[in-house]
Amino acid sequence: MLAGMVHGMTRLAPGDPAPEFTLQTDSSETLSLVDLRGRKVVLYAYPAAMTPGCTKQACDFRDSLASLKAAGYEVVGISPDPPAKLAQFRERDAITFPLVSDPDRSTLKAYGAYGEKQNYGRTVLGVIRSTFVIDEKGHIERAMYNVKATGHVAKLRKDLGID
Repeated sequence: MLAGMVHGMTRLAPGDPAPEFTLQTDSSETLSLVDLRGRKVVLYAYPAAMTPGCTKQACDFRDSLASLKAAGYEVVGISPDPPAKLAQFRERDAITFPLVSDPDRSTLKAYGAYGEKQNYGRTVLGVIRSTFVIDEKGHIERAMYNVKATGHVAKLRKDLGID
């Protein structure tokens, strides 16, 4: 088995180039990773807007945004949800960072954040809740897979040395 491969899926590791993307946002604009070059980016993948776990995680990122931005990080959430649903999510929960739509899951797959996962004891295909820290030059600094919705942002801040 190749290093970095899990069940036929690519897993990113520190130092890998972050896969480029240009995706539609919750405000129907487009956002490209290259647009964020020169800044650190926290890209987090979540299964579905407006579900309890994903809402908790998004609100934790929202509540931590000021300290993350002060430390030089931009936050972007990615899911397969259509932009209209992402807009509802943003409005309902006052989300203050971009949410991008990956309906064909190609970007999620490129990041290793879509594939087989365990759900209530069954193996299903879906989004693997993951977080990627991308440096100013577009390389992966951290790749965290199968993160928990609750408590993850606090752990991430601690790992990054952000109060």
